[in-house]
Amino acid sequence: MPSLQSLRRKIAAFKNTQKITKAMKMVAAAKLKRSQDRILAARPYAHKMRGVLSNLSQRVNRTSHPLLQKREGKKIEILVVTSDRGLCGGFNGNIVRKSAEFVRQCESQGLSVNLSLIGRKGRDYFRRRSWPIRQEWTGIFDKLSFEHAIDIGGDLTENFIKGTFDELYVVYNEFKSAIQQRVIVEKLFPIDAAAEFGAPQATEGSSLGGSYLYEPDEGELLSALVPKHFQIQTYRILLESAAAEHGARMAAMDGATRNAGQLIKKVTLYYNKTRQAAITKELMDIVGGAEALK
Repeated sequence: MPSLQSLRRKIAAFKNTQKITKAMKMVAAAKLKRSQDRILAARPYAHKMRGVLSNLSQRVNRTSHPLLQKREGKKIEILVVTSDRGLCGGFNGNIVRKSAEFVRQCESQGLSVNLSLIGRKGRDYFRRRSWPIRQEWTGIFDKLSFEHAIDIGGDLTENFIKGTFDELYVVYNEFKSAIQQRVIVEKLFPIDAAAEFGAPQATEGSSLGGSYLYEPDEGELLSALVPKHFQIQTYRILLESAAAEHGARMAAMDGATRNAGQLIKKVTLYYNKTRQAAITKELMDIVGGAEALK
């Protein structure tokens, strides 16, 4: 049976842990509010741009811009977006499981697969596996900005144009609410119909026939619009992942705080019973000694 001193130390440790998890929950809640505001502000613009580009890609000559060209699709790149820190429940575990499953599915079809990784957790997981890693980005979520999207989107578009890969898929957590995230597998390169991979339905008028009139010309418009589109989508994905991470961490720390409270109650009850048993034993020894002196 553990001593009273060890039980007191255990209760103190549980209380300290509860204070830490409660503080982490409050910090995550504050960060979640800011991240949620950012993604809710950016999401409509990104979705509308994706709808416009998807509609436009069906009406233009795809050979007019290298980012619109469809290839044989034998070389696949998968961009995996995880967090830099843990203690966020199943946030990272769901991502790496879905990514590994998707990689195996592609390999079973005879495709060549490379990985690009955002976040330390995904990097650490895939470094221990045999799959080739082309590029890594870590430490960007502390001060996430549009410059990170420009850097990542620029690297991806450059390698797509050079022929490093024929198709690009991204696996990330979509923010639904503070307690709900959804793992998404989304195709970025080349642009396809907007209805693919859970994207919003095509905009009104997308089913109409005819063509557009371009000013100044089709090539110049696409050269400005298409790279911007990929930067915007990359930024949206990063914001989705950041908000989902804070929501997952807040929920995980809330559960940890409640569990610590239950453990404190359980161990405190056991401590009181043990202490009462020790007091009763001492009283019985005193009474027994007094009876022996009579």
